[in-house]
Amino acid sequence: MFARPVSRLLAGLLAVIALSAQAGQPVGPPAYGLIVGYRAEVDTLQAATRDRGPWKANSAHVRDRWQEAVAQGRDRSQRVAKEAGVRVKEVGEAGSAALLRFEAPMRGQALADAMRRLRLHPDVAWVQPNVIERRAQALPTTPNDPLFAQQWHLQAPSFGYESGINLPSAWAITAGAASVIAVVDTGVRFDHPDLAGRLLVGYDFVSEIHIANDGSGRDPDPSDPGDWVTQADLSDPLFQECEVADSSWHGTFIAGQLAALTNNGLGVAGVNRTPATRVLPVRVAGKCGALVSDLLDGARWAAGLPVAGVPANPNPARVINLSFGGGAACSPDYQRMVDDVTNAGALLVVAAGNNAGPLTRPADCRGVMPVAAVAPNGAKAWYSSFGPQVALSAPGGSDVFGQTAMLLSTDNSGLQGPAPYDANGYYGRKQGTSFSAPLAAGVATLMLGINASLTPADLIDRMKRASRPHEVTPNAVCSVSNPATCTCTADTCGTGLLDAAASVQLASGPAAIIQRIGSVTPGATVALDGSASVALSGGIASYQWTQLSGPAVTIVNANQAVAGVTLPQVEARYEFQLQVTDNTTPTALTGADIVSVTAAYPPAAPSGGGGGGMGWAWGLALWAWVLALGWARRARS
Repeated sequence: MFARPVSRLLAGLLAVIALSAQAGQPVGPPAYGLIVGYRAEVDTLQAATRDRGPWKANSAHVRDRWQEAVAQGRDRSQRVAKEAGVRVKEVGEAGSAALLRFEAPMRGQALADAMRRLRLHPDVAWVQPNVIERRAQALPTTPNDPLFAQQWHLQAPSFGYESGINLPSAWAITAGAASVIAVVDTGVRFDHPDLAGRLLVGYDFVSEIHIANDGSGRDPDPSDPGDWVTQADLSDPLFQECEVADSSWHGTFIAGQLAALTNNGLGVAGVNRTPATRVLPVRVAGKCGALVSDLLDGARWAAGLPVAGVPANPNPARVINLSFGGGAACSPDYQRMVDDVTNAGALLVVAAGNNAGPLTRPADCRGVMPVAAVAPNGAKAWYSSFGPQVALSAPGGSDVFGQTAMLLSTDNSGLQGPAPYDANGYYGRKQGTSFSAPLAAGVATLMLGINASLTPADLIDRMKRASRPHEVTPNAVCSVSNPATCTCTADTCGTGLLDAAASVQLASGPAAIIQRIGSVTPGATVALDGSASVALSGGIASYQWTQLSGPAVTIVNANQAVAGVTLPQVEARYEFQLQVTDNTTPTALTGADIVSVTAAYPPAAPSGGGGGGMGWAWGLALWAWVLALGWARRARS
């Protein structure tokens, strides 16, 4: 007799809970799909990426293994989506994670439900929405005459321009060497005269035609058609989170900062002026920004790593500039991409962000080089994000000091599509951390021109060591309560101000090179092999191994090139650092690198009952369903 009231009460309670959850949850941007990380024992893509050094990244064996892993991973994704009850249009990859593409963008409660169902699946470790990431916004600019003297940010420090990066003194040591630097961004204008002969073919990774703005999805043409957003665009649900804006020509500006032709009697100078240097344009962004999946794939490809459905990159970059990011903390999909790119031997230089607050992804990911922006006098620029993760600071411009205090580089005057060339319209001024990052990326290529053995960790370490102390300005010290124009400290803006000349001098020090390890079984004895470390001048005088993370272990022969550890019988992740010191006189130089080790047991053989592999959340959901079913039966009896 109580069946109907009980069922109504239960339905009412569930409705209240659902409405409460929905009311407390922000709607958020639309997701074009879901990025899924599988548990280690079933993750074929991650297994195909692991245990590979930079010398193997583009080998035929690695590409073949990747394609096999892709096929297995896509089959698994189709099965997992079906079992979780999530409707998808197709499956693919986002970096080395899985990508489930929706038939139409999803947001709000529907998106939360889809993510929850996937998280309950026993094969799934984590789930992230595939949303659009925004460029580190270039703030309003005006065109200006193209004179090197107006590029104050490249000059030696002087009164009022204390943050200049001292590039002429670095050029006195080296102009760079043949190198490839990738710009993962909005694409480039190949018709810019100051970039003539400096651009490789590159690739366009923008997968959604509406965002691409060029009438096609992924293709071999990374030309920038413009990324303008009109008021009419905002009526499209895809662009409701966007802002009305003219085309930014963001990637073209950065390409000029890195490698604009120098001594050609035209326009501006790039940081790396050697004629053999090339910029690899990797287009990941269009209207409003970049999908996470496109950004992850583009960064991987830039480093020479395989991406399904895309030709192999014949020109892998040693340095990658990425001036895009989201508002969330570093997520597993981003960290995987950073780890993959770093293990392939490429330094990922990223903008700290323009939110005048804490760093977000990818700037807060482990292994990247986040660069904050300072004004001409060395104060933190009013817009720059800041925090303890920042590596160092470089000029980003600040309109607080006037238009000439912004940065000058290659540009286009077109408000929507590109405008025809004219002497004034092809150069412009911008400000933002988007444009402080390329200064550090360009200096990194100069360093590699002297010492090609430097690892990403070496480059970061030496640029930080070479940085000048932060300037004491009339402004208060940067803090949460004082986030605008403020005086930088090592805790807020990195070790100091980028100094190109000092960084180049330190490039000739030793390089710590560690043989990669990957995954082992708990209890294993592991060799820490740094015997490949090199010093270009003199020799290596000493080695020193230290443990950075994981359960404490004893390092045997910690002061030798090859050391060893015996891991405890627990599953855990460890990090070890090797610091090498050369015998340079009068001052010895050091270099450092880090290796990670994951200790994990192999997956247990499946049991006859089929339930041994289910996660606790899946089991909890199953028991809840059983109890609810029993309650309903009792109510009907």
